[in-house]
Amino acid sequence: MSEMMQAAVITGPGEAAVQLVPRPEPQAGEVLVALEGCGVCASNLPLWQGRTWFNYPALPGAPGHEGWGRVRALGEGVQGVHVGDRVTFLSYNAYAQYDMVRSDALVKIPASLDGQPFPGEPVGCAMNVFRRSAIEPGQTVALIGAGFLGAIFTALATARGARVIAISRRGFALELAKRCGAEETVVLDDHQRVMDWVRQLAGERGCDRVVEATGHQWPLDLAGELVREGGKIVIAGYHQDGLRQVNLQLWNWKGIDVINAHERDPRVYLEGIRAGIAAVESRMFPLKELITHSFTLAELGRAYQALEGRPDGFLKGMIRIEH
Repeated sequence: MSEMMQAAVITGPGEAAVQLVPRPEPQAGEVLVALEGCGVCASNLPLWQGRTWFNYPALPGAPGHEGWGRVRALGEGVQGVHVGDRVTFLSYNAYAQYDMVRSDALVKIPASLDGQPFPGEPVGCAMNVFRRSAIEPGQTVALIGAGFLGAIFTALATARGARVIAISRRGFALELAKRCGAEETVVLDDHQRVMDWVRQLAGERGCDRVVEATGHQWPLDLAGELVREGGKIVIAGYHQDGLRQVNLQLWNWKGIDVINAHERDPRVYLEGIRAGIAAVESRMFPLKELITHSFTLAELGRAYQALEGRPDGFLKGMIRIEH
């Protein structure tokens, strides 16, 4: 009979519980990971909030996909990883004490980062957004949305020699962006005021790059106004609550490039995670400082409520896993 483990289960819209379920056993090419923690991602809010196309209860541990922990057991044929290795990985059931991971979908976390939470998936996502943005020294970059991804992007772009203007509705996020290297910060409160203020900072020509990292319509509209002719709009926000409209006349006239910076190739994701590990080791951005809230498995509902409400001081939440 299989051993049991605790897993969070979303039982219905706005409802979650911890249940005892069978612990998975690794098959050929798989690795069993004992979770230390898992980040909480806004891309999963629709499942939490409820949509007509979701079925409940969700699978145990779902939709946790930002996990890290230590290898507990190996399936047949697994090479290059050992029991006890600390890893971060790509999976979708990491709100649990254990998760099953393909051996080619994980990255080892070096001993230099022992004791530090490391949600590899969102870190890798931020690294890949930065790579796709093709930032060059001397460019002026407007970042709309200074959350977890935005803070990492700001630090990387500043290190590359770009001038970052961070735009957010939250004062806490703007203060953090400043500490990560943003040269200027602008409160996202009024469309015309933001446009006027950024033009004072960047000049009438506009910004070389505009990174939209909110996933909402208004910032997408604003991005088209702020980008210069021949510049690039980088869509890093996850747009998941309906269709979007764009001012294609303006975009055509400016001759801009529009980059959807979301990656779906697991190999590219893993490359981003590896780059993120190297960046954290080099202290290019303060990962510990970006994870602001911690919850237990039993508090998954509270974690999603914080993600919805974004209280002052909230940037990134994680579920800590106890054994």
